[in-house]
Order: sequence, then C-alpha cells, then structure tokens
Amino acid sequence: ACEPCHAPLLLCRAILCVTEGTPLGAVVNSKPLLRLSTACVMQTIDVMMLDGAALHRSVPPERWCVTRKDLAQFRRLVRSCVAEGSIAPTTLDPFDLTDELIGPCVHTVNSQLIQPVTAKAGNVSWALMLHPDGLSCDLFITHCWQEGIYEFIDKVLNSWPHGTRHAYCCMLSNPQNLDIADLIGSPRDSPFAKALLLAPYMLVIPNSSTSIYSR
Repeated sequence: ACEPCHAPLLLCRAILCVTEGTPLGAVVNSKPLLRLSTACVMQTIDVMMLDGAALHRSVPPERWCVTRKDLAQFRRLVRSCVAEGSIAPTTLDPFDLTDELIGPCVHTVNSQLIQPVTAKAGNVSWALMLHPDGLSCDLFITHCWQEGIYEFIDKVLNSWPHGTRHAYCCMLSNPQNLDIADLIGSPRDSPFAKALLLAPYMLVIPNSSTSIYSR
C-alpha cells in the first residue's frame, strides 16, 4: 500500500495520471518515486489497463463490492484531494474546505474523482478497479448523493454489521463512465436488485442535508 495515505497502489497511480495528464500505460516499471501529492509518495508498480465494459459483463453485479478498509482508504483519498485542490467547491456544492465532518457531496466526488480516475483505468467501477475478480456481496448500502462524503463514510464505518465483509455501494460499485441508464433499465434485473437479493444485511444511511426518502 501507498504510505502515508495507505491507498492501493493502482489507485494512487491512476490518480497521478489524472492530475498530471499522463497516459496510464506510460508509467509502467518507472524507477523514480512519483508524487501524488506533498503527503503521498508512491512506489513503482505495473499498471494493467482494464476493459470496464467487458469486466462488468463478466463479473456478476452482486460481486461489484468494496471492503470496509476500501471505504476508509477512500475517505483519506478524498481528504487528500480536497487539500491539494483536485476536489474543489462548485456553485452547486460550495462545501467548506476546512470541514472534516461533512465534506463534498457525493455528486462532486463522483465528477471530480471517481469518474476521471476510473476513466483512466478503463471505465471500470471503483470496486472492480480495486478487485477485478469481484467480492461476494453480504452488505447492501443505500444512501442519498446529496450527502457529504465524510459524513456518509463515517456513518457506514460506525454501523458496519459484525461479520460482514463486502458491501455494494452504488457510487463505487457501478461503472460511473458507462451507461448507467442501461444497467437499470429493467429494475428486476438491475445491479441493485441482484446485489440486494444476495446481501443478508442492508444499511440505510441518513444525512444532515436531506431525507433519503425525499429523493
């Protein structure tokens, strides 16, 4: 893992390519340590470009999952990106840069971090970027994208059911650069339905911005 942010190295390398405009395949087997930010020095890795569309056809949706550790790492990455300015307030989301409790909303994090990074990794979801073979779902998380990402992740981590290992969380599980509308065209056959059918646990995450049931 990358120190001191503890992120998966493939993830850090993808973010480096996004922030510096470097083709993902051009940084394979480089010897110097490359800088993600002033607080994150990365080690050398081999990067494999993924085919997001093909991968999401071959890996069942109920395996598009992340771990509790992945979510904790993601929170640290968002915080680092906010500090470095690669995640910034917008007219629709004028979040407080100094806030450590709520953070930028999921829409902002998706457009400024998830989409550009996973595009560089081959238009795969964040979950399959980290775990290309997938992880069997035993926790389904539902939430509202208007919430702050720190608030959301902290509530998930503090409410994580004992014994569960892998969570389906739409912002990280679904391929945000592919055709989401096509994925959910048939609700019964959607990734949400398949993951929910398999998961023995579900978390409904409230937030301080709006009622999750008013979406």
